[in-house]
Order: sequence, then C-alpha cells, then structure tokens
Amino acid sequence: MHSSASYDTAAAILPLVGGPANITSVAHCMTRLRLGLADRSLVDEEALRAVPGVLGVVDDDTYQIVLGPGVVGRVTPEFEALLTAAGQLAARGAELKEARRARNATPGKLLLRRVANIFVPLIPALIGCGILSGINGLLINLGRLTGVTPALTVLSAAFMSLIAVFVGHNTAKEFGGTPVLGGAVAAVVVYPGVAKVTAFGVTLAPGQGGVLGALAAALLGTYVEKWSRRRVPGTVEVLVTPTLTVLIAGLATLYGLMYAAGEISTAIGAGADWLLSTTGVVAGFVLGGLFLPLVMLGLHQALIPIHTTLIEQQGHTVLLPILAMAGAGQVGAALAVYVRLRHDTSIRTTIKSALPAGLLGVGEPLIYGVSLPLGRPFLTACVGGAAGGAFVGGFAMLGERVGATAVGPSGWALFPLLA
Repeated sequence: MHSSASYDTAAAILPLVGGPANITSVAHCMTRLRLGLADRSLVDEEALRAVPGVLGVVDDDTYQIVLGPGVVGRVTPEFEALLTAAGQLAARGAELKEARRARNATPGKLLLRRVANIFVPLIPALIGCGILSGINGLLINLGRLTGVTPALTVLSAAFMSLIAVFVGHNTAKEFGGTPVLGGAVAAVVVYPGVAKVTAFGVTLAPGQGGVLGALAAALLGTYVEKWSRRRVPGTVEVLVTPTLTVLIAGLATLYGLMYAAGEISTAIGAGADWLLSTTGVVAGFVLGGLFLPLVMLGLHQALIPIHTTLIEQQGHTVLLPILAMAGAGQVGAALAVYVRLRHDTSIRTTIKSALPAGLLGVGEPLIYGVSLPLGRPFLTACVGGAAGGAFVGGFAMLGERVGATAVGPSGWALFPLLA
C-alpha cells in the first residue's frame, strides 16, 4: 500500500520527464531522485520545478530531482512501481545512459563519480557507528554507564575495523567485477595474519593502507578476473578465475599495494596536518568557500576516502568540521532571505520545509530550493562557509585541533562526533 503524498509526487514527476518510455534508469541518494533519460529535450523543467515537494533539479550525467532527505526514499519506490506497471522500462536503457554519460562528462569527473559510488552506500553505517561512537565517548568522559560502554565500543568500532572489505566489495561491483571477490581480496588488508609477512624489509601491519589499499586491491582483482574470463575455457573457468583473482591480486596486495597505500595514507595525514598548522585560516577559508559548489555538482562524496583515511590513521578527520561550515553559511543565507522576503510566501514556505534538513547538514534542499535560484544568496552562503572555515582552521594554527570521529552527519548532528 503506497503513501498518497509520495505516490502523487511520483505520478506528477513521471509525465514531466518524458513518460515511462523516456526513463532508462532510476536510482536515488540521500536527497535526489536520479534518472537516466533517453531524450532530455522531453523534460518540462519549468513545470517540474513547480511540482509540490520538488526543491530543484540538476542536469548532470543523470537527471537529478532534489526531493530532500526521507522524502526521496519514499518517492523512489512509487516511481519505480509506476514504471513497472507501465511496462516501459526499455532494455536498451543502460546503453543509452552510458552513451549520455560519455558525451557529457570528462574522464576526471566520471572517475570522481565512480569513487563516490563506492563510498556513498557506506554512509548509513558510517553515520550510525559514528553517532554511537560519539555517545560512547560522552559516557566515558562523564564516567557513566561503565558496564555499557565496552559494548558500545564494540558496536561503534566493528564496522570501521572491517570497512576495507566493504570498500573492496563495492569497488568490484562498480567496475564490473564479482563483488564478493573484490571483498575477498580487500580482506587481505585487515587480516591479522599479515603481521607475519615482510615487504620491502618492513613487517606489515593489519589495516596498513586502509581503504586506499582495499580500493587498489579490488581494482586489480577486477582486472585479473576480467582478463581470466576472456581467456580461460568455460569448462574450467568457474574454478580457475576465482583462484587466479585471489592469488594474483592478493599477492600483489601483500607485496606492493599495502606498502604503497600505507605510504600514501601517511602522506595524506601529514599533508592535512601541515596544511592546517601552517595555513589554517587560508586553507579553511578556501575549503569552506568551495564546498557548496562541490555539493551542487554532487562531487563532495569523492572526499569520503580522504575523510576515512584520516579517521583510520588519526582517529578523526580535521577536514569535515571545516567543510561543514559551508552548511552553516547556507543556513545563514536562508535565514537572511526568510527575514528579507517577508511577503514572498512561496519562498518562505520552502525555507521552512528545508531548514530542518539544513540544520542537520543536508544542504541540497536549501541550495536548489532557495539560494541557487535567487543567485546572490548562493554567493553569500559560500562567503559564510569560507568565514566559518577560516575560523575553524585558525584553531589548528593555535595548536588546537577540531576533528570529527565519523563521516556523514554535519550541522547540529556533528556535535556528538567532534574530537
């Protein structure tokens, strides 16, 4: 049984994007319904923006309709059900989507999106475990519920200890390999037995290289798997290909990738420390000011590997609190618009509905529903984010670090995660 509001929204959107025959793929992230379209000229964008509940649209490698957190998760199943009922989801959809992507995206942009596709599915676990970690840290600091905190430590840390396996699984899936083989190869990175292996004269440590090592291992495993499937006869391929994939990619991980990724991870941590300790105000100003445009383009998810690497290495990411200031700038700009445009009931209604999400660090509803359509408020939001980033970055120059123990929430939801 469907929700009436969600069904009505889905039913209103479908004809405005060209109808079922024009849809080649359907997906969603935290705030956006992402559609692959065969012919974008069939979209009635003006009418689409006027649909109640639609906060904005983004014409990118996929056509993205901003609905906001929670709402998009309810509308997407209704939209898919309408497509299924119509029987118009063409088999050629995937090919058309790839052709469209090839024509409209640079290789660098596509690579960033593929990296984001690996890490975005991990965000719910990162958020859940991060919140538990924050609560646990608060209880430990207060000396309360000492019988419960060890269990909370396990619950909050277990996922991070095995995140390499999930990264490997998603990497293989994204690049066309067998997901479980990607996970199997990436598991080498976190297996305790690697402490008995020596590479380049150095004894390896479990977790060395972290998510970067897992990503590289799964990529190599996917390449080996595809190479083997093209050359091994079908009668023995089911036995030979998995064995070769794990053997070749696994040995390469042990005797090269873990060491190299470990050095890169160390360099990322040292680089972040140097950047903030020497140019904290300037670096914070630039990072805070540029983050909203990254969110607008959907490229901000590509920063997750860097955040995750810093958390694995240092226990926190010093970049997230700086970048979160962009959301604060966005909220400030929206509040200013709300005060100034007292007689514009439409924009004030949009602000009231999108502001709670903005306060929790989800900026897309305010970006596409308020500041970007108005123009200048988007620029002032970026300036506000830059000012906040400079303020947070200044602490690092004074020897005081502000970091987040998990990736995902920002805004008010970030407070329990701050270290």
